[in-house]
Amino acid sequence: KNTESKDLLNTMLQSAALRRGVKSLDAISRSFTRSLSSKPVWATIDVDEMGKSPTPYAVSNLVGGEWKKAKSEILIPHPLDKTQHSIFSVPDTDISELEPYFKSMRKVPKSGVHNPLKNPHRYVDYGEISRLAGAALSDEKVAEYFANLIMNCVPKSKWQALGEVKVTADFLNNFAGDNVRRLAKSFGVPGDHYGQFSQGYRWPYGPVGLVTPFNFPLEIPVLQLMGALYMGNKPVLKPSEQVSVVMEQFVRLLIHCGMDPNDLDLLNCRGPVVEELIVKSPLRVTQFTGSSKVAEHLSRATNGKVKIEDAGFDWKVIGPDVAHVDYVAWQCDQDAYATIGQKCSAQSICFIHENWKSTNLLAKMKENAEARSLSDLTAGPTLTHTTKQILDHTNSVAAIEGAEILWGGKELENHSIPEIYGAVEPTAVFVPLEEMMKEDNFPLCSKELFAPFQVVTIYDDDSIDLVLDALEKISHHLTAALVSNDLEFQSRILSSTVNGTTYVGRRARTTG
Repeated sequence: KNTESKDLLNTMLQSAALRRGVKSLDAISRSFTRSLSSKPVWATIDVDEMGKSPTPYAVSNLVGGEWKKAKSEILIPHPLDKTQHSIFSVPDTDISELEPYFKSMRKVPKSGVHNPLKNPHRYVDYGEISRLAGAALSDEKVAEYFANLIMNCVPKSKWQALGEVKVTADFLNNFAGDNVRRLAKSFGVPGDHYGQFSQGYRWPYGPVGLVTPFNFPLEIPVLQLMGALYMGNKPVLKPSEQVSVVMEQFVRLLIHCGMDPNDLDLLNCRGPVVEELIVKSPLRVTQFTGSSKVAEHLSRATNGKVKIEDAGFDWKVIGPDVAHVDYVAWQCDQDAYATIGQKCSAQSICFIHENWKSTNLLAKMKENAEARSLSDLTAGPTLTHTTKQILDHTNSVAAIEGAEILWGGKELENHSIPEIYGAVEPTAVFVPLEEMMKEDNFPLCSKELFAPFQVVTIYDDDSIDLVLDALEKISHHLTAALVSNDLEFQSRILSSTVNGTTYVGRRARTTG
């Protein structure tokens, strides 16, 4: 019997690989690094050639297990050089072309593709797919490929791009083996009389939607997509057009690792088109990550059948206990300007206790910000705001009485970034706390700008309540940092604030 069980398990694992004609799981592993070129064997775009051809690579849709084009396409401009060719094109899918997606979603029952009582072998299959995909992203050449692909779409430093790949690889490795199956662990509760027992299962929704953002083109969609697949849902993924090639290539990797291409659909289109699919197809829930404006619109359009991760205006309070000035300055710079400020957890406003005025904290923060450069992509384009929009906002905040630009506030020098994007230096504007709290000024100072921009203010022991009033008035509480080892001060701030995640201590940060 043990031999039969092992044979059955091997057959199940091999079946996942054989779907795409791969002769063995070992063959999949070897194929990750077989090629000496920068393009893995499963990849369809060479990152070194992006922007060099007048006929750019064309991203495909995936629906019903087949790669397909649309009647028209959207050209994605080179984000760093407007004189170069487009880096790729994506299908500009029209509402009239959605029927295959409707048909695909209608085939999926509410009980999902698998669940604890149906097709449970797929939990094991996805444990193996996850292992192979995690091994691929952990391979130096494949990690380099995805990091460069990310940087070509949404410019960020190599360290930030490789960090995104590593987080994704770690996630996949965490769910290798039996961990997908264990994720679906059930629970039981004894009844209140003989013969009664309550059993609970982790059940899929069935057909689901994912709408993902541009700023983390691999990490965010992969984590959300794999969670949906692990639990037996069939997702339709709509990535941001500006970066959709990243997820197209990752889906090709998943198929290479044994995933059935019928397990998910990939849709490239504009916002109104995916809204049509979300509202009129049998999608039972949609995960949306993006702006609060769109999130609120989708909430109304779907009558609440949407899970939301939207905007955050993220604060940092630096407490009265002064120490480790260099480290605090470095962390402030990372929080505000890493990934060119295009993180939903980026530091948006910094409250600094007056005790730090005797140090060179602000001078260090300025030095770090001014060391950022377009050459290593620690500074660069912002994809959702133009240069004019960012500078107009900067100047409006700086026009408040007593305010001043501490550093930045200017367009990047010697760049060829397209006009549809932003190109500004890392910027900070000081605003006096009392002026910031005025009714006419606070909405301006607390407006989230998805760019390398932050507001800085100073407070003292007598104005802590004013700081707490400011934190209370902020509308979107995603992450926050309380930089202090003073337990009494920590308690005072933490007991009066609320956030999705709050980092506390001398090394506190708002983001990774």
